[in-house]
Amino acid sequence: MKKIWLLILFISLLFSCSDNDINNKNPYIPNYSVNFTIDMSFALYSNLKYMSNGIIISNQGAKGVIIFNTGSGYNAFDAACPNQALTSCTAMTINGINAVCSCDEAEYSLFTGLGKKEYPLKQYRVEVSGTVIHVYN
Repeated sequence: MKKIWLLILFISLLFSCSDNDINNKNPYIPNYSVNFTIDMSFALYSNLKYMSNGIIISNQGAKGVIIFNTGSGYNAFDAACPNQALTSCTAMTINGINAVCSCDEAEYSLFTGLGKKEYPLKQYRVEVSGTVIHVYN
């Protein structure tokens, strides 16, 4: 009986472990390598110190990267519309706490990356050390 309980415990631990992988499977946005840092002590990025503020960093990812302060951390999303062909739309824009696609005016929450379409925003990993934000995949 002990062996059965140990087996059940082992299997449940095995399935509860996570590799902290962000699911970015999207047929419209290629997997570009993203690895950059910004320093919020510079005036250009100082708005990120405050909750519900975001900025777009161009020349990163497919169409740029949106960095957003959630109040409890930071999110980074690709600025490419997740439900449109990459060549058909310009980069998304920030409208308050949402990102808006230029093609179909679809809105996506910058807190969760979710919208009302099939694919959510493509997310990148974020690490914060003091005033420096590191975005990578």
